[in-house]
Amino acid sequence: MGKKIVAIVCGGDSSEHDVSMRSAAGIESFLDKERYIIYKVEIHAGKWEALLGNGKRQTVDRNDFSFAKEDGLTIRPDFCYITIHGAPGENGILQGYFDLIGMPYSTCNVLVESMTYDKFVLNNYMRGLGVSVADSLLIRIGHDKEVDDEDIIERIGLPCFVKPARGGSSFGTTKVKDKAGLRPAIEVALKEGEDVMVEAFMPGTEITCGCYKTKEKSVVLPITEVVTKREFFDYDAKYNGEVSEITPARLTDKMTERVQKLTSMIYDILGCHGIIRIDYIITEGSKINMLEINTTPGMTATSFIPQQVRAAGLDITDVMTDIIEDTLA
Repeated sequence: MGKKIVAIVCGGDSSEHDVSMRSAAGIESFLDKERYIIYKVEIHAGKWEALLGNGKRQTVDRNDFSFAKEDGLTIRPDFCYITIHGAPGENGILQGYFDLIGMPYSTCNVLVESMTYDKFVLNNYMRGLGVSVADSLLIRIGHDKEVDDEDIIERIGLPCFVKPARGGSSFGTTKVKDKAGLRPAIEVALKEGEDVMVEAFMPGTEITCGCYKTKEKSVVLPITEVVTKREFFDYDAKYNGEVSEITPARLTDKMTERVQKLTSMIYDILGCHGIIRIDYIITEGSKINMLEINTTPGMTATSFIPQQVRAAGLDITDVMTDIIEDTLA
């Protein structure tokens, strides 16, 4: 049998486009070249293009996600590894398309993707299942002037976070310390998305834990502790080195076990697929609070998941192979 064709689907139409392209380069470096033929497909600004090398691109036929090589041979991937951070790869839209054309892919299904992408929906759903999350409220676009600043502060308190309800990499997110900063923060968030979430601040230790499962195994990775001198874990902390990432985290064995069990439980409750990463804050009294779930986590060599894979003594190439082959089995 010949090599399987894997397309790394990247780019997207959100502010996270460039982050996604870096993740795609990371995944390409991780995949087993002896087992797979690899192409990157960039989706951006209405264009779907296969990157053929030497700067050459070929339009993807959206009827079946195929594309033609320079020699005229038509390529249709056997599997798509989605690493779009943001729309349309993290909100269920691309997953729905792949379901319609029968294309296997790496992430969770449409429902899980759309739910986890909307932070306000996710938090309220998880709260109903007994998972601790921060208090929050939603401001819809076009109705932001109807919400009184005093009412927001009375409900959520200060400091608080104002962020797009759907998005990532902390784009459009502001830590608000006083009433004067609230309205400008809402305006910034509205530039990134249609709805804004105002979320209570929770002081504590920020951590993140990766997990993936196949039909044969359940792997919960070591926990990473996130320490930054910035106001919060914003874009510069994430991607410009203004942070310390400690793996494994400086937690007691008991707390480590609690976080890993919770991560595994959330994975199963939602019916996740592929690699996910869940962010938490541990607050006073050893309370574990879920922040968000990343279903297409960053995958550069220095991203959290590769760090945690190394700390677990695993090979990232084997992990990628596990996910692909389990989906295709």
